[in-house]
Amino acid sequence: MFSKKINIVLSISLLAMMLFAVAVPVYAATGDADDLYGLEGIGTDSGLGQKDLKETVGSLIKVALGFLGVIAIIIVLVGGFKYMIAGGSEDKVKEAKQWIISGVIGLAIILAAYAITSFVLTELIGATTEGGGTPSAD
Repeated sequence: MFSKKINIVLSISLLAMMLFAVAVPVYAATGDADDLYGLEGIGTDSGLGQKDLKETVGSLIKVALGFLGVIAIIIVLVGGFKYMIAGGSEDKVKEAKQWIISGVIGLAIILAAYAITSFVLTELIGATTEGGGTPSAD
């Protein structure tokens, strides 16, 4: 009996919290159409810069792919090291070759992903800028 009352109170509390979370506050316009939510000052004060969101996401993807490329090269190096210390053992040589092949395949996939990402982001940025087309390399 006692646990049923607790379940009812918790359910009502959870429902009330969800209703308050869904309620969206309405802000009065300050008159500055470019800075409707007051975020312009925060962006400049925090040092985050004024780059477009597409360019920022592209930069993050390129950094992530670069990091993955470093990992793939490390895998190839580990395979080479295992190959050198195999000492003629067929099993160890086979394992080392598998490491090298896996690293090379991973590197090829990462390079292809980098090329596709660069192409897509260049075309997306070019298509959504005011001038249209491919952006110039100033």
